[in-house]
Amino acid sequence: MGVITFQAGRIALQRAAHGKHLLASVTKARQKSTTTSNRNGNATTDEVKTIPMPNTVSALPLWQRLGPLSLGFNAYARAQRKKPYITQFGTSLVIYFCGDLAAQNIGHEEYNIWRTVRNITIGGICSIPSYRWFIYLGVSFNYPSKSLSLGTKVVINQIVFTPIFNSYFFGMQSLLSGDGLTSAWERIKQTVPISFINSWKLWPAVTAFSFTYIQPQYRALFAGFVAIGWQSYLSWLNRQAEKQSRAIPSNA
Repeated sequence: MGVITFQAGRIALQRAAHGKHLLASVTKARQKSTTTSNRNGNATTDEVKTIPMPNTVSALPLWQRLGPLSLGFNAYARAQRKKPYITQFGTSLVIYFCGDLAAQNIGHEEYNIWRTVRNITIGGICSIPSYRWFIYLGVSFNYPSKSLSLGTKVVINQIVFTPIFNSYFFGMQSLLSGDGLTSAWERIKQTVPISFINSWKLWPAVTAFSFTYIQPQYRALFAGFVAIGWQSYLSWLNRQAEKQSRAIPSNA
């Protein structure tokens, strides 16, 4: 009888121990499941937070929504970032070439290739200094007030860069045509004041728009499109001054 009672007690203890082990395993499994669920829940919450909503997605710039033309803009931007000086030099050559062609077409004269060569030469020489100037202008005169920063950039560009560039352009036109320093100085006095005044009708708006809406890598390209028309005007103005300077000795 005692043996039976001992065996029954041992069996009861084994069952109790097995039950505790089973309970511990179930509890551990539940804790692991809860932790995994929390992690998944947090990840889902984070994913929901990072999913861009329609009202938070910024619109693509205009030049990236032009279909095939966007490929050209993107290629130009990559070239501008990798080789800015070479890209700027090539851009200036194209701008001055197109500007001179337009100016000669406006004058209804027979095409003169040497005028085009002079304009391309002038554009190539000033391309890098002009590029460096606008880089400097972009990183300078930045104040807490955006309006003050933009206004300062526009005024500084008009007062400093415009008269220097126009003097260089018209002076080089005269020198490359075979004139002396005296004639070049007379050409500058004849053309720079009127071109400086007329520049206020165009370039302040172009500069303000460029620094407000155009990304830095596209500013040279944007200004280039505008500069084609402006270079046409400068070339035409230089041609008028050239005709007047040649007519004065003959009349005298």
